[in-house]
Amino acid sequence: MLTMLAKLLKALNSESAPGQVALAFSLALIVGLTPLFSLHNLLVLLLAFIVRINLSAFFVAVAFFSGLAFFIDPLSLSLGESLLHNSALEATWTSLYQSDFWRLTAFNNTLVLGGIVIALVAFIPLFIITRLLIVMYREKLLSWFEKLKIVQVLKASKFYNLYRSLAD
Repeated sequence: MLTMLAKLLKALNSESAPGQVALAFSLALIVGLTPLFSLHNLLVLLLAFIVRINLSAFFVAVAFFSGLAFFIDPLSLSLGESLLHNSALEATWTSLYQSDFWRLTAFNNTLVLGGIVIALVAFIPLFIITRLLIVMYREKLLSWFEKLKIVQVLKASKFYNLYRSLAD
């Protein structure tokens, strides 16, 4: 875990595009807010390996959003249930369930449907906010942050030595 955090800090402090790290966080949102063993998560993971993103940021964000999902799951369940019980969508759900592909996606699971809807609604705002925060961090906070006493203490630690070895 320390190695992944060091790689995340390396990505935040590097000259790599902020959009790559922001996209990693946004894709991790989908994986983190829905049950892990789902077809759409396999597709998101495949996309994460194909598209140029920071994988360390992706896996750290998956862990973060999976923990956050514990608190969001009641909302996901109620949203999924309300969508599945909506009489106007009943014909749509029935026709989708007749297809093998859509059955594999487990859209009829209230947690999967609610989680994917919440993740897709939050995808673009999270991307924009994360990208802005990374740009602001690099422009304004990085130099101030390195002057803090706690950072000076951490630079003498094993964690910082691991971070420096990965940065080189």
